[in-house]
Amino acid sequence: MPASRSRLLVAALAVACSFAPALAQNLEPIKARQQLMKDNGKAAKTASQMIKGDVAYDPAKAEEVFATLHESAVKFGDYFPEDSKTGGKTEAAPAIWDKPDAFKAALAKFQSDTEAAMAKKPQDVDAFKQAFGMVAQNCKGCHQDFRVER
Repeated sequence: MPASRSRLLVAALAVACSFAPALAQNLEPIKARQQLMKDNGKAAKTASQMIKGDVAYDPAKAEEVFATLHESAVKFGDYFPEDSKTGGKTEAAPAIWDKPDAFKAALAKFQSDTEAAMAKKPQDVDAFKQAFGMVAQNCKGCHQDFRVER
């Protein structure tokens, strides 16, 4: 390879490498938050089945639903570092990073409401429906403000 061509190749590689850190994305937190959302989806499905009467109401299952949602609420905020804004089919909206105080407030409300729902220990489907409705409003609001549809 002629010297001028190899210098051009080295220069091109140097330029490409200088952009690599800006393009690199941290996919681990994206995967972790997607798993938490899958867990929430399963819990919501169980809740819906009990509320609709598709399956018998079970207070122990109700506790599991709220425990799963609360665990996600507590952990979720840990998975939004700056380098996880894109990639991995993320549905995280820029508002998470643009309005961090609003996002933290939404998470705090979700944590508080799931904790309150757990404390109620609903023994019948009507009490569960009321407690779950309060929690589900958090999901809806967060999805509207902090999630983009893919």
